[in-house]
Amino acid sequence: MRYFIFLFSIFLLLTVFGGCLPKGEKKAERGLKMSEKKVLMIIASSNFRDEEYQKPREILEKAGIKITVASSKLEETTGMLGMKVKPDILISEVNVSDFDGIVFVGGSGAIEYIENEIAHKIAKEAFEQNKIIGAICIAPVILAKAGILQGKKATCWASEGEKLVQEGAIYQKANVIQDGNIITASGPFAAEEFGQTLLKALE
Repeated sequence: MRYFIFLFSIFLLLTVFGGCLPKGEKKAERGLKMSEKKVLMIIASSNFRDEEYQKPREILEKAGIKITVASSKLEETTGMLGMKVKPDILISEVNVSDFDGIVFVGGSGAIEYIENEIAHKIAKEAFEQNKIIGAICIAPVILAKAGILQGKKATCWASEGEKLVQEGAIYQKANVIQDGNIITASGPFAAEEFGQTLLKALE
């Protein structure tokens, strides 16, 4: 009987003190933590894929995450569907340690980074620093060429799958795949799921 009373007392204490912080305050505390996070999105100097940039950005910004956009040029760049974006910094100016996540946006223009040493350096440093790394469409090939997909499960635009395999990745046909801190996605139709997966990883 005494044991039952003891357990009931503990239950009451947990209930009372566990409910001291209103739900709104809990959310605000969580939002504050997310608002301190920063993500770098790397887009091509032309012909990035609009949805692959826009949807993940909207999802991350809604959670309070600050977005910085980098490209090989600072001039306004145009997406494949006409979206206009003015990059904040050059990829040559990127300090990986300033960010919690690095995202390579796809689109036909992303081919400019596949053999780009600066892009490879960013990917390698992000991997070494255990940052969240995302790439969508043909952009996972950038990660593969940087050497960070060896032995990792990954996906990409279907026509580029063999390029991942050639660099030691375990290519799988899927919308989104997460292997450790690396998240890859197959194309614009997976942009929303890609963004949600990035958000969960950053949380």
